[in-house]
Amino acid sequence: MQNDATATFYADNAAVYATRERKLPVTRLEAFLVALPEGGTVLELGCGGGQDSAYMQSRGFDVTATDGSPELAREAEALLDRSVEIIRFEELEKSAIFDGIWAEASLLHVPRSLMPDVFTRILRACKPGGVFHASFKSGDTEGHDEFGRYYNYLSADLLSGMLVNAGWSEVTITERDGSGYDGKPTRWLDVNAKR
Repeated sequence: MQNDATATFYADNAAVYATRERKLPVTRLEAFLVALPEGGTVLELGCGGGQDSAYMQSRGFDVTATDGSPELAREAEALLDRSVEIIRFEELEKSAIFDGIWAEASLLHVPRSLMPDVFTRILRACKPGGVFHASFKSGDTEGHDEFGRYYNYLSADLLSGMLVNAGWSEVTITERDGSGYDGKPTRWLDVNAKR
């Protein structure tokens, strides 16, 4: 997370955010996991309360959970019963070690100007043939929500172009209706790509 107000929100609301009632994205998780080798390595970027990592661990995958918020990382550690790495997306320095990278509703906090570099860093962290999943709120502006959190609202065309330019292949983007922490109707973009 780059924006101070965003970091402050997650610091001040970590316990509430991490333990809120949230429906697991099981359909997206299963579509992601089926593309990985059995017991494969997964990096979760922005794990929040750790529920997605817990699900992937329960399915036998070797998950490295990360979050940019120390407070959220502690919440996830309590759920996962293992350490969670505190790292900001723009600091990712891993190279060719993950079969898959999962970033559900997390990269949308990255300023638009930093997205190309972050997509390149994620590509580098993936093994050749590895897969990447991310979700974003659809739109064409940058701004803040009612809680002060920064969002980079992207169109499918802009998002696809950024990923292709970073070196990703087989980029697919699907759209769906849903909501977020604020409970408001939201148009989501689900991205899947391959290194």
